[in-house]
Amino acid sequence: MSPQPSDAGRAARIIIHTDGACSGNPGPGGWAAVLTSGKHRREISGGFRRTTNNRMEIIAVIEALKRIKRPSKVTVYSDSQYVVNAMSKGWAERWRANGWKRTSKEKALNPDLWAELLDQAARHDIEFRWVRGHDGDEENELCDRLSVQASKVEDLPEDEGYVEQK
Repeated sequence: MSPQPSDAGRAARIIIHTDGACSGNPGPGGWAAVLTSGKHRREISGGFRRTTNNRMEIIAVIEALKRIKRPSKVTVYSDSQYVVNAMSKGWAERWRANGWKRTSKEKALNPDLWAELLDQAARHDIEFRWVRGHDGDEENELCDRLSVQASKVEDLPEDEGYVEQK
C-alpha cells in the first residue's frame, strides 16, 4: 500500500487491524490483516500447518507492515495484549537488548518474529492499540474470520521459525 500522489512529501496515514487464530495451540494457524488508507483497502491472510496463536498474532502485524512501501504514520489495532504491550511498552526492544531473554533465566519466546516486527516497525511512526476481541469491532471480527479461514486451507506451509516449547 503506497501513498497517493497527493500525499507526496508527507507520510501516509494507514490503519491496520490484525488477528491470529490457531486450532489447538500448537496446531494449524492463520493470520489476517486489513490495511486502510483513505479510500484504499487491502485484506491479506495466510497460515501455517503447525504454529501457535501468539506467532499468528505477531505475523499478522509483520505481514501488514511489509505491504507498506514508504515510511508512514500507522495505527495498528490488535486484540492481542501480548503484541500491543510488547511493542508499546518496549518489552520487545528490551528482550532484544538482553539477548532475547525476558529475565536472567527466562528466554523470550518467538525471537525470530519479534526481531522482524521491531525492524518493520522502525520504518514507521507507529502506534499500537488494543481492541477487545469478539466485541463487535467490525474490522477485528473480519480479521478473525479471515484468520480462521486461512488456518483451514489444505497443504499449509511449515512455520519455519516455530520451535516446540518444552
